[in-house]
Amino acid sequence: MASHRKPRQRPLTSGTARSTVRTTAATLALAGAATATAFEGTSHADPQLTPSQVKAEMDRLYEEAEAATDQYNGAKEKADEAQRALDGLRDETARKTDQLNTARSTLGSLAATQYRSGTLGAAVQLAMSDDPQEYLDRAALITRAGNRNAAEISAVRRGLDEVGKLKDQAAGRLADLRARQGELAGHKAAIEEKLTAAQRLLAKLTAEERAAYEARSAGPAPAGPATQAPPPSDGSRAARAVAFAYGAIGKPYVWGATGPGSFDCSGLTQAAWRAAGVALPRTTYTQINAGRRVSRDALAPGDLVFFYSGVTHVGMYVGNGQMIHAPRPGSTVRVAPVDSMPWAGASRPA
Repeated sequence: MASHRKPRQRPLTSGTARSTVRTTAATLALAGAATATAFEGTSHADPQLTPSQVKAEMDRLYEEAEAATDQYNGAKEKADEAQRALDGLRDETARKTDQLNTARSTLGSLAATQYRSGTLGAAVQLAMSDDPQEYLDRAALITRAGNRNAAEISAVRRGLDEVGKLKDQAAGRLADLRARQGELAGHKAAIEEKLTAAQRLLAKLTAEERAAYEARSAGPAPAGPATQAPPPSDGSRAARAVAFAYGAIGKPYVWGATGPGSFDCSGLTQAAWRAAGVALPRTTYTQINAGRRVSRDALAPGDLVFFYSGVTHVGMYVGNGQMIHAPRPGSTVRVAPVDSMPWAGASRPA
């Protein structure tokens, strides 16, 4: 009969066991180290970018920050409009409420007067009157007062309807305002995130590389006066706008700013043309459609020049291939070549 018992295994010696344990531990340690290195390489390693890659990434971040700034400006313009409308509705509601309260008071006085004078019937009052003509005159007055009473009642009803409608409109404007304020907060957070990331990249450059980047991206003014166009002085609106832009040179870029102490790009062009008596919209993507489009070879001083595919930057052409613009946070309003950024188009304010 065959045996069903398992064959007896030879036990390991203590030396063999210790060797096996040491081998297994070493294998696990090596595997763990390899795994950790792999994860560290994919998750925690900070890739070393070349200076040109850092500059390209910074350009991208600043362009995205400027796009977010334009969105912020558009939302702020709508929020300001909603706030003005809300304030106007609240003022009108207060005036209508005062008128309604006055009408109610008048109506109450008339009602009390008629109640006191109307306790006796008309026939009894006529019979007891010493002077029938006086009674008839008084009756006519009461009738007129009744007509006035009816008119006052109608006025109160209209007032109640008007105040109710105004309050509904104000509630709608308030909801709109809060939505716009939420948009503002979102765009502001996006701007700050992009600028913080750009500053971290800037810190990786050497002082020499940083200076070169600043000079290239901001576009320094030309060294010689022969290459810089003087502001026109013909008294035209374009000349006044250009003169304003020249007067803003050196003032800091601050996103969302429209002057007089600081500007963003579209805030500068808006303020310059406002000084010339022309109202421009607030954002670059609306300013480009605010005037007549002009080709690059037909530019004249005062024309607005736009850059990047999303039309996210604007400057003012001043002649000789130069513009005045507010480049980006950390810089100041300055003269720069028109060809220093990707061209998007130009327009001439009316």
